[in-house]
Order: sequence, then structure tokens, then C-alpha cells
Amino acid sequence: MNIPLTPIRFKRRAQHLYSRKLGVVCGTARFTYAEFGARCDRLSHALEALGVRAGDRIAYLAWNCHRLLEGYYGVVQMGGVLQPLNIRLSPEDFTFILNDSGARLLFFDSDFRDIVAGIRGRLRTVEHFVPLDRAAGDSWASSKTYDALLADASAAPYEAAEPDEDAVAELFYTSGTTADPKGVMLTHRNLYLHALGGIVACALRDTDVQLHTIPLFHVNGWGTPQTLTAMGATHVMLRKFDPAVVLSLLEQERVTLLALVPTMANALLHHPDLGKHDYSSLRLVNVGGAAPSLDMIRNIERAFGAPCYTGYGLTETSPLLSLATLKSTVAAEDPESRLRRQATTGWPQLGVELRVVDEAGRDMRPDGSEIGEIIARSDGVMKGYWNKPEATAEVIRDGWFHTGDMATIDGEGYVTIVDRKKDIIISGGENIASIEIEQCLASHPAVFENAVIPVPDAKWGEVPRALVVLKPGAAATEEELLAWCRERLAPYKCPRGVDFFDTLPKGGTGKILKKVLRERYWSGETRRVRG
Repeated sequence: MNIPLTPIRFKRRAQHLYSRKLGVVCGTARFTYAEFGARCDRLSHALEALGVRAGDRIAYLAWNCHRLLEGYYGVVQMGGVLQPLNIRLSPEDFTFILNDSGARLLFFDSDFRDIVAGIRGRLRTVEHFVPLDRAAGDSWASSKTYDALLADASAAPYEAAEPDEDAVAELFYTSGTTADPKGVMLTHRNLYLHALGGIVACALRDTDVQLHTIPLFHVNGWGTPQTLTAMGATHVMLRKFDPAVVLSLLEQERVTLLALVPTMANALLHHPDLGKHDYSSLRLVNVGGAAPSLDMIRNIERAFGAPCYTGYGLTETSPLLSLATLKSTVAAEDPESRLRRQATTGWPQLGVELRVVDEAGRDMRPDGSEIGEIIARSDGVMKGYWNKPEATAEVIRDGWFHTGDMATIDGEGYVTIVDRKKDIIISGGENIASIEIEQCLASHPAVFENAVIPVPDAKWGEVPRALVVLKPGAAATEEELLAWCRERLAPYKCPRGVDFFDTLPKGGTGKILKKVLRERYWSGETRRVRG
């Protein structure tokens, strides 16, 4: 017997087996899984009434909330493709992404009303603009809010033919290494099998309660929309990351699972309310999205009284590839060695195969020192990039996904990222393409050439810095160039500073040697990747 592998089965399971259990907490709203499932069903009916059909892309520009979580099932079970948008992008990014995907409907929080109003005239395919929380009275937007649409929709359980497990269920755009974002296609099968691996990796149970500190638009919400629902665990939504609110909710909701990027961890560890609440319910803290330091792992464990592990993955892998939990073969190590291992990139989890290879595809020695590129294959690896077969073929070769991350591997299979093959800057868990900033700076009339590199930053791990050579006789100040970038790029992508050079070092082919430039900023750092 072959049953299609789809996350819809997780929703049906929770709706049936955990009907009376608290499934979702969102501010003052609290839904059992029966109520959550019924809202997802109403969403499916509402979308069909609007003319949405299987394969249509349904975009969300939203904070973390139960309405976006409902889209992970209500959109997907009627055959639609869920497309959460990164709220930190610029209006130009949103315009490109929505046109590239051909989205038919856009749900948006009222906080983003002005952005939507500003770009709607340039959107070629969006037919419906639906406010999520409250209507603004705009003639171009639906007069009905999301909840009004659900109230008017059929209350009958939604029934449809089982989807093709290889059909696209979710579409996430990532900046990657080029200026134009690329759409990562995750299938029903990807999401189902990735969730099973995540459940095993974290030993999830129906008593777990997860606080959604990680935005659901970010890398499939690290898989939690599927894993928690599958197990009948409780979702606690967090609209925006606020350290004081997080510390309070840990006690109030008896949270057991907490996921953080390093910048979030730093904010919690340095907040005056740390220690004022009861954190005894926590059983696991996961830090991902960037590399934490050993001291950060140590301080998290001291502050919250729960083990803390690093995790690693990419949007293209759904995302989980590795977790730095302790295998039984290393569990007896001394405390300092244990912490060092927990701060590594980790070892491949169930359903994942990882290798560290050289340019010829030969495996590096598992000695913890030889550096190569991480390549992976797993059930969570994407179907490909939306409408970009050539870009897909560049990263999926000979049955392996090439991550572009450079790492070592030891005899126990633990990998440690030490550098990046491509010039991606990861700042606070967000990917920033250096080429996009370089192209922006190059358009300034005074700039002759430039390079953008990551430099260490105590708060964000690493931030972009621009190294600029001006045209002969031209003049420009640091503030002028930063203002130029702020007018053209999303705020988080803008350089945090500019240094001026007479020339930039180049190789034999004329390519700027960023590695040489980085050395002066990273001298004394033990790791060439921070974040």
C-alpha cells in the first residue's frame, strides 16, 4: 500500500486524535486542534470560492500568527502553494518575488498596508489583496478580512483527492548568491519526510510546547509547522521577537522547546529580566541559522537549565541536515569537550547523508582539520528553484546538493563550518548576497570598484562592510554611500560601514581577492564564519 506522503496527514491526525487538546496559542486566542483544523478547512473552502485552484501560489506578508500557521494546511490541502514572504525585504524585492512566482492572492497584515499599496500597481498576477487582521477601507483590497472570509465559508470538513506527493506545497524565496531571489520548491514529500526526521532528532512528544521565536516565513519555520502538528504538540505564536515577552511566555505557557538564532540568544542573555521567571519546563534549546560560540552555548545552558545544541540546514533542505546533539559514542566526554561538540555544526540526522569533499568530489579526511565543501542528500532536499533549471543544476549534481559551505569533519561524523564557498553574509540568521550590495554601490557615480565582505560584529555575528575605490577626481563620503544603499536595499542588507582604498587586491584573472581583504578584519578570530 502506498499512501501519498503529505503534511496534510499531520493536520488530519491532530484534528482527530487531539481534538480537545490545546493546539495553538496566539495572543489571547487559544484553539484546540479541532478548532484549528476547522479553521484550516474553512480557509480551503474560502480560497476555492475566490477561484483559487490547485497549483496557484498564495502569498502571505505577515507576522507570526495563527492565520499564517493555518495557511500551512488550509492552502496546501486544497492544492495551493503556500508562499510566505520575508517581511524584512524591500518593496522592490516583494515586487520581483510576487511577479516571478505568479502569485494570485496576497494576504497581508495591516502593518504592511502601505508597502502593498505602493507595489500593487506593478504586480502582474495578484488578483486578490486580503487584509489578515483589519480592513483599511481601500478600494483595491478585499472588503472582507481573513476572518470574515472564513466566517462566510462552508463549515463542512474539507475533502479532496490526495495530492501528488511530488507536487510543490511551499515556495520560499532566498537571496542565494545572486541579486535576484530564487524560489525554493518544497514538495509534499519533502515536508512529510523532513518532519519525521525532525521528530526523531528532537524526540518530540505530545506534551511539548514550542514558542515560535523563528518567523514562519524563515526556512519553513525550521519545520515546526509540520513536526509539532504531527505530534499533537502545542504551538505558541510570537508576533515579534521581544526578549521580555519571550522570557515571560516561557513561564506562562510552560514552554519545553525554544529555537533561537544567535542574535536572539544574545538579547535574552543580556536582558534585565533574565532570571526573573521559571524556566524549569524547558527541555531543549536549539541555536541555528548561524554559528554560535562555545561561550554562548555555555551561557544558555546556565541561564535556562536545559541542554543547548547547534543545528544546521538551508532553505533548500527543508531545512534540517545536522544537529549537534551528543551521540552515545561521545556522551562521556569531559564538560568542555561536550560544549565544544555542541557548538559544532553537528552530525547528519535520520534520512540525511552528509559528505565533506574537495573540488573533485573526493571525501576529505575525517580528521577535523581538512577543509572541503558540505554536500548532502536527503528526503528534504528541494525539488528545485522555481523556473530556474540551470540554477538548480548548478547546486544538485550527481544526486548531491552542494551547500557552498566549507567545513571539516571528524571521525564521529560531526562537521564544523569554517568558511563559505560563495560570498554569502549571514547576519543575525539572514542571508545577504554581497553581489547585490556591490551592484548597488557600483551604480553610484563616484564609485570605481568595490567589494563587500562580512566583518565580525558582537551583536549580529557578522555584518556587511563595503570596501570602496573611488573614481579618479571623484569624491564621496561614507554617509553618502550608506544613504545611497538605504534608498535601494532592504535595511538589513545595507553595509554597516565603508572603508576607502586606493586599490583592491586582485588575482591573475583580475578578480578581487576577498579572502585577502577579510584577513585584516578577522585577524585573531578562531572562526571565519560568525553569525
